[in-house]
Amino acid sequence: MTGSLRYRYLLLAVVALGVGGVGLELLLLGHYDGYWQITPLVLLGLGIAVIGWHAVDRGRRSLLALQGLMAGYLAAGVAGLILHFNGNAEFEREMVPEIRGLALVAESLTGATPVLAPGVLIQLGLLGLLYTFRHPALTPVGVTYNQPSE
Repeated sequence: MTGSLRYRYLLLAVVALGVGGVGLELLLLGHYDGYWQITPLVLLGLGIAVIGWHAVDRGRRSLLALQGLMAGYLAAGVAGLILHFNGNAEFEREMVPEIRGLALVAESLTGATPVLAPGVLIQLGLLGLLYTFRHPALTPVGVTYNQPSE
């Protein structure tokens, strides 16, 4: 096994550990109250399934499924950041109706719902896409990329 291939598999293992860990944490936190809270759990569950499929198959279809799912992680992470921020802002406006501007932003960023927590989905999505970047299973026949020497 070449060094670059070894690193690629280690990267996929990091993604798998992250997906499993975040999914378990969300379950333990009871993050399943309504559609928007269930969405990341579904995506993470699909992540375990698709990574498992790809670990066994290593083919083009499983890799494309992994790419699509990682793009979904990016979208869900951005949506989660917005939802967490807006939820905190709504709560702050109920508590202090006259709050506006930077004071509202500051209170929303430090509110009860962790605003940056959904960023972990963005991070996992980017790592997963990095795994698929110039993957041999997606490389057209006859195309070679300059590989750094080991």
